Parts: sequence; C-alpha cells; structure tokens
Amino acid sequence: MGFMMKLSQVVRSGPDQYICQPGALSYLDEKVAHFKKPVIITGEQSYAAFLKHYPGALTCPVLCYDRTASNEDMARLAAMAKDSDCVIGIGGGKALDTAKGTAELLGVQYVMVPTVLGTCAAYTPVSAVYHPDHTFKSVDYYTQAAFLCLLDLSLLVESPKAYLLGGIGDTLAKWYEAEGITQHLDGPLPAMVSVGLQTAEVTRDILLSDSQEAIRSLEEQRITPAFERVVEAIIAVAGTVGGFAGEYGRMAGAHAVHNGMSLVKETHTFEHGIKVAYGILVQLAAAGNTDEVRQLQSFYASCGFPHKLEAFGVHDGLNGKMKAIADFASSSNETFTLAVPDATPDIILESMHYLEALDVSISSF
Repeated sequence: MGFMMKLSQVVRSGPDQYICQPGALSYLDEKVAHFKKPVIITGEQSYAAFLKHYPGALTCPVLCYDRTASNEDMARLAAMAKDSDCVIGIGGGKALDTAKGTAELLGVQYVMVPTVLGTCAAYTPVSAVYHPDHTFKSVDYYTQAAFLCLLDLSLLVESPKAYLLGGIGDTLAKWYEAEGITQHLDGPLPAMVSVGLQTAEVTRDILLSDSQEAIRSLEEQRITPAFERVVEAIIAVAGTVGGFAGEYGRMAGAHAVHNGMSLVKETHTFEHGIKVAYGILVQLAAAGNTDEVRQLQSFYASCGFPHKLEAFGVHDGLNGKMKAIADFASSSNETFTLAVPDATPDIILESMHYLEALDVSISSF
C-alpha cells in the first residue's frame, strides 16, 4: 500500500536566462550591463579558469569564498558586498552555493557561471550548506532563481575529469531518488510531478548512453555532441527535476548516505557525486532492488565509481564508520526514508555490508 506525502509543491522552472554554447562567456558583459555594482564570488582556481576564456572587460570586486559553503562564510561575504546589486558566482558547486546564499542575504539578483561539472548547482535556487568544519548542515531553498545561468562549453571541456565523474554520479541519482519517492504515492501523480519524473528519466538515459564518450571528449578536450548532451543533463536537465517535481523530485536515499559520509574524513577528498553514486547503490539495496544494483555494474565500472565504502579508503574502524553513516542517513532530519519508508539504521547498515561483500568487477575511483 502506498501513501500520499503532504509536501509543499512549488514549481521552480529554472533561471530567467540560460545559455549553453562554446564561447558563451562573450555574453556576460551585455547580460549584466544594467547592474550598477556587481560583485564576483569565486575561488582562486575557478577564477583563473574563467579568465582564460573570458573576453570581456567587466570590472568589479572579486571576493574569494573559504571553501566551506557555510552560513558563516555567506554572512562574511554579504558584509563585504553590502552595496552590491548583483552577485556573480564563478566556480564549482560550493562556490556557486555560497554565491546564491550571499545573494539571498543581500536580497539581490545572481548570475551562475560554472567552471566544473560536479552538480546542477548553477541551475537551481538551492544550496547544500555545511558547517565550517565541512560536515553537512542543511539544504537551503532560496526565494529567487538565477538571473542568468551561463555555460561556456569551451571552458567546461577543459575542466577536471573528477568533477565530470562526480556530476555523472550526482545526476544519475535524480532518477533513482525521484523514482524511489514517487513509487510510494497513492493515485495518479500531479501533472508537474510527472514532468519532473520524466525529466529524471531523460537524464538517466542520456548518462547511460553518452557518459563514456563525454568522458573521452573531455580527456581529449573536444566539444562533441555527446559532451554537450551530458553537460546539459548534469546542469540544466537535472536542475529541472526538482524544479518541476518539487519535493517529490528532491534528494532522498542516495544523498542521505552522502550526507552521512561527511562524518567520515577519508571520504572528504572524493567528489560529491562520487559519494552520491555509492548512495544510489545503498538505497537500491535497502529497497531490495539488488538486481538493479547488478545492472549498474558495467556502468559503474566504465566510470570508475566505488561500489563499497572500503574503496573510498575507509579501512580503520570500517564497521563503526558504516554504522555512523547508517544512523545519520536514517535519522528524522534526513531523507532516506522518502525512498525507503521502512528503512532503519539496521537495514541501511545491512545494505552497506551487502555492498562490501559484493564480488563484482567494479573498479575503484
């Protein structure tokens, strides 16, 4: 017997403007020309990658975030940018999430320029917020979407491979989490939830068919149709899943496991989406979908995703750390039970033990 969750259903279709093409940064100056005091929030490496491809002449303050994506850093940056009327976020997920949170505090518009392919952060009015010690804190939802999301394929095809792999893993979860949530609902889905779920299926199909070629394209720094499809799947198409489906298309089991993994220091060097990819397997195993776990074997092998916690370099105290993750993921503050309603700490821990013992040819990252 399913159930109908009583959740708020606010549809967020996406940024006011969206551009994805080679050389897209050539549009930045004209798009922000009517703002009087824009400010850039970025990181050192991100800003260097941006400048390599930016042909414009925009002059404005450049502020560096502290790499935490914390409320504390957002407040610090907002105090430094108190007279600004637009925040231009340049970088990866944490830099962009910091820029969005800072813009929210200031009550101003923001522009998103991703420099890596790790998440859909550039497209969504949402931030994953951490404590200053890098442990997960919350997911914050903002009052406005981006004024502009600008994807420059010439820049992105030169971005680090690790982020692309992370983006593939994070985006693959869109389908498994949305499907995990909606399969428990009674009656027909609301129309916009159906759109979100179908969009999630589009991301899954693109990734399963095009990821290997997209990875080769990035390795060779060639902009191919497969690379462009995967870029848009990771950032834009994935961003519409939660936008259209609302809470029915948000994070569930896979991200709850990721959030629990923030308690384990050995996993901190791995990209967000690599950990989310592992969380997909935990969610599927907890739901009893072990056949689906095995069907993903070849895809995980082709991308180099770890299929067990030990492959993340967790050796000392493995059982205790697995229990800590399971306890965190199953807590009432987390989202695992949206996908597996009867999940308990023991069920999640048993699923993780199942993956540890799984004898498959999945290479480690």
